[in-house]
Formats: sequence, C-alpha cells, structure tokens
Amino acid sequence: MTPVSIKAHDELPVAEAAVIDEGLGRSNDAAAPLGEVKALSCFAHGADGAVLGGAIGRRWGECCELQQLWVDPSHRHQGIATQLMARFELQAQAQGCKRFFLETFSFQAPDFYRALGYEVAHENRAFPHGIVKFLMVKQLSLEY
Repeated sequence: MTPVSIKAHDELPVAEAAVIDEGLGRSNDAAAPLGEVKALSCFAHGADGAVLGGAIGRRWGECCELQQLWVDPSHRHQGIATQLMARFELQAQAQGCKRFFLETFSFQAPDFYRALGYEVAHENRAFPHGIVKFLMVKQLSLEY
C-alpha cells in the first residue's frame, strides 16, 4: 500500500479541490456520455434590461433538472417565477424533455413547485432547525 497523509480542512483548498473536480470529471466522462448534458436557462429582464430573475438548469435525454430559480425580492409576487418556470419547461419540452426534477428546502419554495405540478419524491429531514430538503419531480404525459 502507498503511504498517505490525510488532512482535514475547515476551508476548501482551491488547488486540491480542482484536482478532485478534474479527476471526478474524467471518471464520469469515461462511465457515461455526459457530453450530452446541455445547459438550459431563461431570464426575466426589466424595461431597463436589468435581470429581475432567472431559471437555470440542465437537460439530458428526456430529463431536465432545475438547479436554480430566483427572482429579485422587489419583484416577487408578480408572477415572474411562474412565467420563468413555464418558459423553462417549454424550452426543455422543445428539446424532448418529459421528466423534470429539482431540489428545494422547506424555507424556499416547495409549495410553489407543488402548485406547478411537482410532487415530492423524497424528503431529507436530517438538517438542523427542522429544515427539510425535498426532491421534487414532475412527469409529463408520455402520450400526445
């Protein structure tokens, strides 16, 4: 066996993290066609061109993952998030996506996503302060 020295850090060492990211990337690329994964995003802009919100994710085959959804606090409760989600899903559907998923914490927007047809597939209740992390999914009809 090769002798090793293992060190723990409370802060992330950038150089070491880059080695791990690159190594994991090479391993993943060798195991799966991850080059097929494509970014997907849409943004809301105000009259002055400023970004008011956005939906960011990725798609792979029939699957689409929403990774981030945010609307500027001064523009919330005006339907922007709903419009962003509709446009995000429509763009994904145009690329062949039928299965959608996302993760959200209980202090974020699980009720919002439920109203859009997402269902809870898993609840992780291991977080402190009673916080729950939800894995939510939405399946479009496979028949047209």
